[in-house]
Amino acid sequence: MNRHRILLAHGGGGSLTQELIQRLFVPAFKMSSLDDAAVLAVDRVRLAFTTDSYVVKPYVFPGGDIGRLAVCGTVNDLAVQGAQPLWLSLSFILEEGLPVADLESIVASIATTASEAGVTIVTGDTKVVERGQCEGLYINTAGIGRVAGRRSVSHAGAKPGDVVLINGPIGEHGVAVMSRRAGIEFQTSVVSDSAPVWPLVKAILDLGAEVHTLRDPTRGGVAAALNDIATASGVGIRLEEKALPIGREVRGACDLLGLDPLTIANEGKLLVICRQADAERVLATMKRQPLGRQAVVIGEVMETPKAMVLLRTTIGGERIVDMPTGEDLPRIC
Repeated sequence: MNRHRILLAHGGGGSLTQELIQRLFVPAFKMSSLDDAAVLAVDRVRLAFTTDSYVVKPYVFPGGDIGRLAVCGTVNDLAVQGAQPLWLSLSFILEEGLPVADLESIVASIATTASEAGVTIVTGDTKVVERGQCEGLYINTAGIGRVAGRRSVSHAGAKPGDVVLINGPIGEHGVAVMSRRAGIEFQTSVVSDSAPVWPLVKAILDLGAEVHTLRDPTRGGVAAALNDIATASGVGIRLEEKALPIGREVRGACDLLGLDPLTIANEGKLLVICRQADAERVLATMKRQPLGRQAVVIGEVMETPKAMVLLRTTIGGERIVDMPTGEDLPRIC
């Protein structure tokens, strides 16, 4: 780790992000949990609380924009804690010279997405910085939700014998943003998968199955999310390459750029780790939901090797799926 300067990779959700958190933030703030949201008890009511910032470049991309991304990203961090999203704060940092029409479009997108997610914007703030000090606009959010049921889910909850599922094709958000990013444009019809996952989570939780871990594989993709889970849970995870849902265009874009689809960001995907005995009905329940129609089983949780993710290839070999150092493309969310 560069201990003297912050790198773009420190914000990529990979190993440098984790090292920064563990070395600086955890000891300073005496943090005991690193889940996507904190679960807090208020008068015997369990609430989940999260915060996030969005600096995606460009702020409009195929299938979405920074406003939709901000709402979906925040409510999904609540949802994977088993919490129904209820309220959001919304703060803008605007660059001098930003077209008002652009801001109006982003605000409309936020309102539409908040309605879709069932949340209310209850407070916020606006700041303006000098021209050249911000690329259009940045957004900061905080979210509060009510934890559903008595059973907690955690990224440290995976157990040997569990099954790993995902609700659909991976890498779509990252590739959609890449397709619009100056300098690496290529022909593709892939659009961002940005979507609120709470309806899918609620359907799974209402099933009463033994679900141990839920995670949205955003920065660093499936590789970062599963490495984080394997380390926190003290388990190994084996993925099946032939089971991974990767669209033809995403695979082609990754081949062209030399990228691994497992490390590409997603914004509407849900990793579910549940007891093997419940996997079939969890999968069936996911497939009945609009956001889960392409759900598949992609792997299993093992006793060993601990804190490691493996991929069984289509030719029968195995390779290690490392925690990414940063992001292949920064500023993806």
